[in-house]
Amino acid sequence: MEAFELAELLRTGAASGRPYHEFIRSHDLSVGLYVLPAGGTDLQTPHTEDEVYHVVSGRGRLVVGDEDREVGPGSIVFVAADTSHRFHDIEEELVILVVFGPAEYTHRVDHERGHPHGVPEG
Repeated sequence: MEAFELAELLRTGAASGRPYHEFIRSHDLSVGLYVLPAGGTDLQTPHTEDEVYHVVSGRGRLVVGDEDREVGPGSIVFVAADTSHRFHDIEEELVILVVFGPAEYTHRVDHERGHPHGVPEG
């Protein structure tokens, strides 16, 4: 069993100096903690995998495609692969649990070769 404590994950993530800290990874799944400061900028680009965001704490907004909504503690949002999205208007530091399925970047090589989701064309 692997078990994690939020406080320790926050410390480890902060020590890395990066906003995203992945702490679980298998071929079919990856999980990380994404922390964005109040007034911060989310620079992410669309991912090649589906993902779920669960806001643990903080307040801001999330735009996914053409939809824009407020998010706060308890918000859970699904973002399909290859969909444009980003957090913005961050009022309070956002602490977000992020789950990728399959693991983040698993399909990137396939996309770069022109084979979305590993299915050859033709």
